[in-house]
Amino acid sequence: MRIPDADLTPEQIADAERIYQTLHLASEEEHWRIAQFLATRRDDQLLGRAEFEVRDLVHETGAKAIQAALDGRKKGGTTAPA
Repeated sequence: MRIPDADLTPEQIADAERIYQTLHLASEEEHWRIAQFLATRRDDQLLGRAEFEVRDLVHETGAKAIQAALDGRKKGGTTAPA
């Protein structure tokens, strides 16, 4: 069981759980691709170019996390200056 930070409100905890569930489901494919990629590399191939390929897959997961957070928020323009 995940234990939320003590300073989160109940609404923030619910939002975090929603984002987590969305991200968890959306990132399974990237995790599987990373696992397969690493399983096919010899020890001497795990650093260098392989690191960048794994990083690119992890960035895809990060992008999905940001999209999941945005998808749950109210739609509308921003009031902050650009």
